[in-house]
Amino acid sequence: MNMPDDPTERAIAQARQAQMRRSGRGSPQAAGATTWPKATSFDQLPDYKMIERMRWASETVGFANPYFRLHEGHAGLRTVIDGRETLNFASYDYAGLNADSRTAAAAKDAIDRYGVSPSGSRLVSGARPVHLALEAALARHYGTAAAICFVSGHSTNTSTIGCLMGESDLIVQDALVHNSLQVGAKLSGAARRSFAHNDMTALEALLIENRARYRHALIVVEGHYSMDGDTPPLPQLIALKRKYGCWLMVDEAHALGCVGATGKGVFEQYGVDPTEVDIWMGTLSKTLAATGGYIAGSAALIDLLMGNASGYVYSVALAPALAASALVALELLEAEPWRAQKLQQNTAFFIETAQAAGLDTGAAEPFSIVPVMVGDSALAAKLSERLLARGINALPVVFPAVPMQGARLRFFLTAMHEPEHILAAIEATREELQRLHDERFGTAVSPTLLDLR
Repeated sequence: MNMPDDPTERAIAQARQAQMRRSGRGSPQAAGATTWPKATSFDQLPDYKMIERMRWASETVGFANPYFRLHEGHAGLRTVIDGRETLNFASYDYAGLNADSRTAAAAKDAIDRYGVSPSGSRLVSGARPVHLALEAALARHYGTAAAICFVSGHSTNTSTIGCLMGESDLIVQDALVHNSLQVGAKLSGAARRSFAHNDMTALEALLIENRARYRHALIVVEGHYSMDGDTPPLPQLIALKRKYGCWLMVDEAHALGCVGATGKGVFEQYGVDPTEVDIWMGTLSKTLAATGGYIAGSAALIDLLMGNASGYVYSVALAPALAASALVALELLEAEPWRAQKLQQNTAFFIETAQAAGLDTGAAEPFSIVPVMVGDSALAAKLSERLLARGINALPVVFPAVPMQGARLRFFLTAMHEPEHILAAIEATREELQRLHDERFGTAVSPTLLDLR
């Protein structure tokens, strides 16, 4: 068969010949009759089918989608949903700094000085002074040599793990770590092992079995777990990472501003030297009233990430206004420790009062996040809908984000909540959960709650 003169046509003809030989369907002369598979419609994909089934199930059971609610304004202590003001327990604004006039002024000044967008990556468009000031402040906070900021918290984790770990390495992670950490581990190509939540015996067993077979090893945990509201045993983790020659990465996304006597984080809570942890990760989108993520650690670590982390090298820089807001928020967090103290008082009061009302708050510690365990996913979604009707916004967490029969309503406390807000939320939750049980809605209601009848 004569090959076409045009290089593109020749390449297509050669590919068709190769395809015919692999399929065993005759000579190259018949290649022109090859039929290629049609592209699959997106609505035929398994993940879309799952979305359809969940939508059908919610309509059948009779509750609206509890997610993607439209907030008409600042979603702080209070928020407006569908034109109605509600008491809000679904905000990461733990320290109440998102609408503070000082963080807002810093952001506005940065826009006037640097513009809205950095208009490129740090590699291409360079840094602004506010970027360097924020990174220096984060490094001081953790007592490390340096820090680096990314435009996204999720990208911070995936890029950092992907940059540091490879096919010859081992990642050992707590079973409850965030999706971004799991995705980063998967994309890195490293071997992955998972240990039962906060189970140091299980972690050590995995290290004994696996550590010697791999070049580098990374232990990954969170400083404050976003689904359960508890903290890791940091001193034991440090001892194990030393014993078995591992790096330790702690995701402080929900810990900064919430954990420790003044909100410095889990190292303050345990009285640990923060330099004992190899990689501190956190986000700017919670206590620090901005958007983005950061890594704090040794100078060598930060140099590696600046040169090789894809989410930093190939992504736009953090908007100067966000860097300015985060910098002021970090300064205010350190200057006003009452914010962390008030937050912890509120959370402790919520846990104590909820438990007295017969509600199951799981393993929550008095920092900022409290789940109310209900078990059944449909029940959790319906309960959220009922609370919204009573002017309280708290969202459900359902399978597969949590295990089957592990559904819960998740309450985020802030320094701005007052005892009367907490009492109102708990009383409404208890009453509506009892009504749903009486209506025989759902399958897994807390036995302690039923005893209150």
